[in-house]
Amino acid sequence: MKEIHTEIEINSSAENVWNILTDFEGYEKWNPLITNAEGEAIKGAKLKIEVTMNGKPMKFSPKVLVAEKNIELRWIGKVVSKKFFAGEHIFIIAPLGKNKILFIHGEKFSGVLLKTQKNMLDGVEKGFEEMNVALKRRAEAFDTLKYWIKK
Repeated sequence: MKEIHTEIEINSSAENVWNILTDFEGYEKWNPLITNAEGEAIKGAKLKIEVTMNGKPMKFSPKVLVAEKNIELRWIGKVVSKKFFAGEHIFIIAPLGKNKILFIHGEKFSGVLLKTQKNMLDGVEKGFEEMNVALKRRAEAFDTLKYWIKK
């Protein structure tokens, strides 16, 4: 098994971050890692995900395992079966205070093909970190815009 774990503090509400994270159609506008996504954040739903790493697109059809509003989104994708190669993608939104959250983003990889995918997995953490920064910028910009509209 190989596990990737990243996190970033975001000055925004859990609800705002959740809304951005589950607006799959909007990913192409801001997400440098998951460049295309279709489906709904509902437990048991099938998604269509396109990840772009090192300029190479890869398509997956993961199944949503957890969709707990404003708290956690988790899905699993596999090649043939979990025994061969699987990736459980994890997003957690942990409150740190009023309009401040810790965004935890990770993935657990497993399966017998894991050893053969080492080169592909080398850039994963960097891709996660880039997505985290893009999510932070989008969420904080939205909150700033809401603030100025209220004034």
